[in-house]
Amino acid sequence: MPQTSPRTPETLLITLTGKDRPGVTSTLLGTLAHVGVDVIDIEQIVLRGRLILGVLVTTPRDWRRLQSAVEDTARDLGMAVDVDRGVGDTRNRGGGRAHVTVIGMPLRAAAMAAVAGRIADSGANIDRMERMARYPVTAIDLHVSGTDPDALRGVLAAEAARQGIDIAVQPANLLRRGMRLIVMDVDSTLVQGEVIEMLAAHAGCEREVAAVTESAMRGEVDFEESLRRRVALLEGVPASALDEVYDAIELAPGARTMVRTLRRLGYRFAIVSGGFSQITDRLAADLGIHFSRANELEIVDGRLTGRIVGEVVDRAGKAAALRQFAAEVGVPEAAVIAIGDGANDLDMLAAAGLGIAYNAKPVVQDAADTSVNVPYLDAIVYLLGISREEIEQADAEAGIVTPSPPV
Repeated sequence: MPQTSPRTPETLLITLTGKDRPGVTSTLLGTLAHVGVDVIDIEQIVLRGRLILGVLVTTPRDWRRLQSAVEDTARDLGMAVDVDRGVGDTRNRGGGRAHVTVIGMPLRAAAMAAVAGRIADSGANIDRMERMARYPVTAIDLHVSGTDPDALRGVLAAEAARQGIDIAVQPANLLRRGMRLIVMDVDSTLVQGEVIEMLAAHAGCEREVAAVTESAMRGEVDFEESLRRRVALLEGVPASALDEVYDAIELAPGARTMVRTLRRLGYRFAIVSGGFSQITDRLAADLGIHFSRANELEIVDGRLTGRIVGEVVDRAGKAAALRQFAAEVGVPEAAVIAIGDGANDLDMLAAAGLGIAYNAKPVVQDAADTSVNVPYLDAIVYLLGISREEIEQADAEAGIVTPSPPV
């Protein structure tokens, strides 16, 4: 008697759409269990009360029997269903996988269309999209497959500049979840403005100091030389001016939210500054930041001498501090996030696993892994896969009131 070869399993994508309500997913999965299939992938989203549920299955039986069963189930639920035949699991397609985070203020449809177009042009596929925030910025996280993340980053960086949005591309690997140390610059990153310029106002040399600061941040002047020149202009300023400057400091919008949220998740924080320890140590204590490194102003008889005590924390010093803090925390440098805006942050950004240029000078944006140009420091948490809704829920549970977004 001739033997019959076993039927090749069919791969089917079942997509159910309609008004969401409890029990829809369990009902569909119950039908699939009765028919007898293997589930190899499943995803669902609810958007404004509308459910989109996709289930990828394989069945050794006649696929028409399954189609008939799920169509009957959809009809009973008052929903629509599509059953598409295919081969294999799209998650096993060639190429790498990446998270592409798009941030806009606002995020226009034309910009998203352009981003999707560039991803398609690169031969990659968007497998999933999810909203990370809708206020005060809109942030969307795209799960992309079939791509080289480094090559895609270059393509999308150019598109981000054309569209006036921020785009971060990160490999979809365990490192994204393993990031546990954040090292930040202070002036024009954690806080608004430059502390040395605020001190210069007490000495009547604000314009001269600001000019040297700008030149240094653009990389036109050696940082140590520029710092010593600026500090020399502060000679004779009363030490009490440091207290007045600290009281006048304004944090970057979202700074407290970012630190508070990530500390809950076990992150450690460090601030590394070309500024002054008399300010940064107090900032660290106020925000609950674990490590701080900055220059120390010399004070004699209650006045600034115009000199620095000890070695200058410059571009190389910032990177060295990052490595030291990573060693103390016990994480590799690849698990460190660095955030900065000026040329003296470049070595620090390069040493980290993820270097973020925050409202940075062009030379820094060109060198960093990604750029964030919206005026909210907590937008960085969206790059880590944390949504605004999760932040607000955690704050509410802690009794912290956050502003309500516009309807």
